Amino acid sequence: MAIRELLASAGLPVDDLDTSAIEWWVADREGELAGVVGLERHGQAGLLRSLAVNDRIRGGGLGRRLVERIELHARSQGLSQLALLTQTASDFFSRLGYERVERQTIPAAVRDSAQFRSICPASAACMRKYLSGFEGS
Repeated sequence: MAIRELLASAGLPVDDLDTSAIEWWVADREGELAGVVGLERHGQAGLLRSLAVNDRIRGGGLGRRLVERIELHARSQGLSQLALLTQTASDFFSRLGYERVERQTIPAAVRDSAQFRSICPASAACMRKYLSGFEGS
């Protein structure tokens, strides 16, 4: 699976890909997987996960466009916020309006995901973004 290979090459977890309910958005360039991002829904909140862009085209805005696309979809589905865990991209997500928060402030349904329970280490930054129309919900 190309998604699994891209995530693994980016150092992202792949252990739960077969058991988690993830919606994927992919971008291709000339028939090759250029980037990917996933969304797990947990009640009124979502877990943004597995954002990866092919090394050869990083820095061109594809990651930002993928995040914008998933945010638009999450809003259209009535999600009030997106949460994520990252070890390396907190500056990138901060520029997109995500704020660092304590894990316990994230909805319990999201905290019960495999990403929060066991896959991402406690040292990973926890970030959240309220989606428009849901500030502070």
